[in-house]
Amino acid sequence: MGAPGLATLLGSVRYEVLPARATEDKVLAHVPRDVVVTVTASPVKGLEPTLDLAARLSTHGYRVVPHVPARLLRGEAHLKEVVDRLREAGVDDVFLPAGDADPPAGPYTGALPVLRTLGELGAPFARVGVTGYPESHPLIHDDVTVQAMWDKREHATYIVSNLCFDARVLGEWIARIRRRGVALPLHAGVAGPVQRAKLLAMATKIGVGESTRFLTRHPAWFLRFAAPGGYAPERLLARAGAALTAPSAGVAGLHLFTFNQIAETEAWRRALLERLAG
Repeated sequence: MGAPGLATLLGSVRYEVLPARATEDKVLAHVPRDVVVTVTASPVKGLEPTLDLAARLSTHGYRVVPHVPARLLRGEAHLKEVVDRLREAGVDDVFLPAGDADPPAGPYTGALPVLRTLGELGAPFARVGVTGYPESHPLIHDDVTVQAMWDKREHATYIVSNLCFDARVLGEWIARIRRRGVALPLHAGVAGPVQRAKLLAMATKIGVGESTRFLTRHPAWFLRFAAPGGYAPERLLARAGAALTAPSAGVAGLHLFTFNQIAETEAWRRALLERLAG
């Protein structure tokens, strides 16, 4: 990828963070106000920590995108409460995955019914994101995930792709969804410069039950981070450059999974931008 293309992607980033005790201070200390911050939601802790952190970061001047998993919503009344709370906090962008809660907290098992209900409520958010899966979902066939994006396209305004470590797979997936007529802007999901030891420590701090789920569902992530030479996001970006910057790809920017290594992620981004400028 040429320097201008990579610099453009790095200039339009979203940082995904977990709503832990120190997250707010880390964001304030290291993240510029022009970087979008997305806040995950936990099937164990529920929506409350996500909504609370999103509201606080919004008051600090950040554009915040809370994750609102469908399977954490207790029903339409609960959805209305969440909408009212976020709108009052000045939030106009939400990310709506299906979520991992099993069993679900209410009647929603996927994102599409929630998207439809938001439409019935007058489309209260200017931007609504949905999930894409370049690498196979552990429980859902690839054809189903691509079809789901087609079904959601009239209700959502953008797609966020889940983590992908293979440039070829990412490029083929982008081409595939575009051939299917899914034209929503895409934020390509990429892991930041994650240190394996810190990632393991972070998973442990999440909580015994949830960290076990985290490690069980994503063992390949740890193998990638522990591979000879380690993981370097700039290598992935360089290899995926043509796929990410092609006009037909419709990539609006990068969605960086920080795993709460927020200072390290921003330092890496700034250093890379400086090298590109130099």
